[in-house]
Amino acid sequence: MTDKPAAIVTGGSRGIGKGIALELAGLGYDVAISHFDFDSQGRPDECAAQAAKDEIQNLGAACLSVRADVSSAEDRQLLVSTVEKRFARCDMLVNNAGVAPLKRADLLDADEESFQRVMKINLQGPYFLTQRVARWMIEQIAENPGRKCRIVNTGSMSAYTSSPARGEYCISKAAIGMMTALFADRLAEYGIGVFELRPGIIATDMTAVVKDKYDKLIADGLTPIRRWGTPQDVAKVVGAIAEGRLDFSTGQVINVDGGFHLRRL
Repeated sequence: MTDKPAAIVTGGSRGIGKGIALELAGLGYDVAISHFDFDSQGRPDECAAQAAKDEIQNLGAACLSVRADVSSAEDRQLLVSTVEKRFARCDMLVNNAGVAPLKRADLLDADEESFQRVMKINLQGPYFLTQRVARWMIEQIAENPGRKCRIVNTGSMSAYTSSPARGEYCISKAAIGMMTALFADRLAEYGIGVFELRPGIIATDMTAVVKDKYDKLIADGLTPIRRWGTPQDVAKVVGAIAEGRLDFSTGQVINVDGGFHLRRL
């Protein structure tokens, strides 16, 4: 058992998830990161997770790195049980792990296999991980009435922006919005805040393949703030939630998109 708050960040080995994990470590949280990385040959890869763990520990935080596929019920249980054994508490859950389709396909040609893969990782996994962790948080609060617990879901501007070549991704992120609302409603009586972040165009491994395209779009005014977002931009919002600055705003959707959501004439 630790006196420090503890957080679980899924997909915490790189990109937005790593940025969030580092932010929380800097705020005094111990952190458990989950990852499910593979190398270029399709073999399990621990390199990025180990590098993230080292950076987190350099900030003075304890860190667990757990290889876990959030779409697997067994792996989700492994993740939570490992955190229970090491930290004996979870004050914050950040559902960040997510994937894009392996291949972009027109809406009229997309196949069920891709749809099922994206939905299992982007929606089913976070839904049931939140259910499991929320039950644990309720137990913690019953034993420690002053404890504050919070849940953050990483959505996307794709929740409301049509991309017909990756429909399954857009649908999965739109569903995260309702998932957030449902859990915010259900958990409010326990004082557990639930929030959704909607990142815009963020510089990560996932977006590196479309860098040239978005460099031009941003320069041409796609976003009012004419630059790429960074994982740190998203992490700062999670930090504000972790510090309790938004505790009366449960259920809120927070756009982190350089103003993309604004409608301009």
